[in-house]
Amino acid sequence: MGDVYCSDCKRQTEVVFDHTAGDTVCSECGLVLESHSIDETSEWRTFANESGDNDPVRVGGPTNPLLADGGLSTVIAKPNGVSGEFLSSSLGRWQNRGSNPDRGLIVAFKTIATMSDRLGLVATIKDRANEIYKKVEDQKSSRGRNQDALLAACLYIACRQEDKPRTVKEICSVANGATKKEIGRAKEYIVKQLGLENGQSVEMGTIHAGDFMRRFCSNLGMNKQAVKAAQESVQKSEDFDIRRSPISISAAVIYIITQLSDDKKPLRDISLATGVAEGTIRNAYKDLHSHLEKIIPNWYAKEEDLKNLCSP
Repeated sequence: MGDVYCSDCKRQTEVVFDHTAGDTVCSECGLVLESHSIDETSEWRTFANESGDNDPVRVGGPTNPLLADGGLSTVIAKPNGVSGEFLSSSLGRWQNRGSNPDRGLIVAFKTIATMSDRLGLVATIKDRANEIYKKVEDQKSSRGRNQDALLAACLYIACRQEDKPRTVKEICSVANGATKKEIGRAKEYIVKQLGLENGQSVEMGTIHAGDFMRRFCSNLGMNKQAVKAAQESVQKSEDFDIRRSPISISAAVIYIITQLSDDKKPLRDISLATGVAEGTIRNAYKDLHSHLEKIIPNWYAKEEDLKNLCSP
């Protein structure tokens, strides 16, 4: 029930929704205020512990333009009450003969979706990774290659192209056993194949140290003030010729910011959160040390605080 303006009562009155007829009726005068309204709620509720035999769903998944049939192929299910081996029956044989030619793509897309979910990636990155894999698969030249590394590399490239980069180590953690070396080789192979197809180099997007900062700070549980200072510092660091990888610079800046705060983080914790070796963080810290007065925001640390930092 709810309050709606009734034209007969000339005021707001409570109404009753008749879901069977689709009518909205005034509870005081009985006037039908709206008829044949569309009920946009679901017809049923599905619970996880319900058996598959009682599934009331009458539609499949959404169409997929990357599949030959749009993902709307027909599957012959095993009839209820049939005993014996289903595949030996005539229906089973027809199912095998008319097997989906996109079965490999469907499995690959599911694997990419699983990896994306584990990394918390948005749907646009997953879709871009699917497109990249489809282009590589259409060239029929990926046979014999590590499939897990190939899919992980597609996801890595998609993250770069969508300006939401992930480190190779992060991708490797969800790559079903594929190593960083294998993913790196697969990435080079994909870039080469796509470049041959398009006749030009593949745009991968530029990685900046700030792309990783918020995620790394979140992994370490840093407060908002420290996160803001780290983001400003890493942005200012781009004005200097610091020949280190963006990930190493991010880790070094986080180390500096935490050492200037009351909640100091040990180098080991920063290494685990960022995936950067402790020695690499120290070396990046050495390169940043001479620029600290121009990198660290004045509102976060004074000149005396910077001088009290341990020398690299």
